[in-house]
Amino acid sequence: MTGPGSSRFSLHGRVAVVTGAGTGIGRGTALVLAEHGADIVLAGRRPEPLEDTAKEIEKLGCRTLVAPTDVTDVAQCERLVRLTVGELGRLDILVNNAGGASTKPLDDWTPEDWHRTLDVNVGSVWFLSRFASQPMLEQGKGAIVNISSGSAFFAFPAGAPYGASKAAVNNLTMSMAAAWTPKGVRVNAVASGAVRTDMLIEDSKKHGLDEAALAAGNAMGRIGDPEEIGYAVLFLASDASSYCSGQTLWVNGGPKG
Repeated sequence: MTGPGSSRFSLHGRVAVVTGAGTGIGRGTALVLAEHGADIVLAGRRPEPLEDTAKEIEKLGCRTLVAPTDVTDVAQCERLVRLTVGELGRLDILVNNAGGASTKPLDDWTPEDWHRTLDVNVGSVWFLSRFASQPMLEQGKGAIVNISSGSAFFAFPAGAPYGASKAAVNNLTMSMAAAWTPKGVRVNAVASGAVRTDMLIEDSKKHGLDEAALAAGNAMGRIGDPEEIGYAVLFLASDASSYCSGQTLWVNGGPKG
């Protein structure tokens, strides 16, 4: 039970690392977590979008730290965690959002495409979660939220490596939860449906698809906004989901009959 005026969704006093935080789902998630009181470490490859997100977070009265990071580099993942704890004193929430996707015929994927996709979508989750878990386990509490995709659940010939990488994220989520939940660190995932991001819109245009076509497969008849994924992350990162670990929540506008 919570007292008067308190909320299980409150993140006051907590520090969250969000990867890929300069644009899209990462930016939307960082803003949602800050709106609920979290101090935010913004990680990503390009400093400029991170700085823009930081300005918005500062307006909310939260501390923020811009940390340019290539999450495919193991050493940089470790440095990100050390920087967070060193500058802000703790690490309570990790949102593994950084990822990449492209679509092309199955036979056109090169070995380099395969390794790049797996490194950014799975390798980053594996290595960064392991580094982040260390301070969380020391304090006996923490939450990791991995951003997956609906592509993990169905055949996706044009983006087979991407779909496979997100299926791997779902399985890692369960495995890490089984290892760490007994010690106080919950691990969950959000599988995103079609969301209005630059990456999705640009890739869709290559195939002659507009937003209406992207939305045709869900019950709401629209694509989502990044903040709508952010609120799902908020649920899983906060005490509102205190009895939830090892789960993948598919946020996709609902099944269409």
